[in-house]
Amino acid sequence: MKQIFKKTEENMQKSLDSLIREYTSIRAGRANPAILDKVMVDYYGTPTAINQLAAVSVSEARTLVIQPWDISCLRGIEKAIQTSDIGINPQNDGKVLRIVFPPLTEDRRREIVKSISKMSEDSKVIIRNIRRDSIDALKKLKKDSVITEDDLKQSEKHIQDLTDKFCKRIDEVSEKKEKEIMEI
Repeated sequence: MKQIFKKTEENMQKSLDSLIREYTSIRAGRANPAILDKVMVDYYGTPTAINQLAAVSVSEARTLVIQPWDISCLRGIEKAIQTSDIGINPQNDGKVLRIVFPPLTEDRRREIVKSISKMSEDSKVIIRNIRRDSIDALKKLKKDSVITEDDLKQSEKHIQDLTDKFCKRIDEVSEKKEKEIMEI
């Protein structure tokens, strides 16, 4: 039973961590180096993350500066950013790239909040599926006479408490991100 509890909690935590990572990649009108985490640059035939090729810093509230350690890969970084789904073209001055984030319109903010809500709901569905799988595993233990009926009921309650805890944390994280998006 303890293994099932441990595995359940680990899987639920992974789901929450995945949601948080997805939220960091959402462009909120502010410069955030995390949106470049998924962008890969072809560096001598090897897909490489931008943060391994260059120093990425926030120079102003809405400006990211990318300063490559090897100037020869500047053009490759620029091309990778342009072909990514970020939706912003970098400005190349020959030594560094600057990415200026435009302020978000009200309509765009509402669209982003809708996608945040959808991501949140998807994560809750994953959490509930983990709960279902764990309870099924416990019922199999009961069927095999490894645990008693009372153990099964207590275990189901424990797993439901875990589910409630993680759903609440997903709501908190989503609410925080929505507030961040809607503030001007």
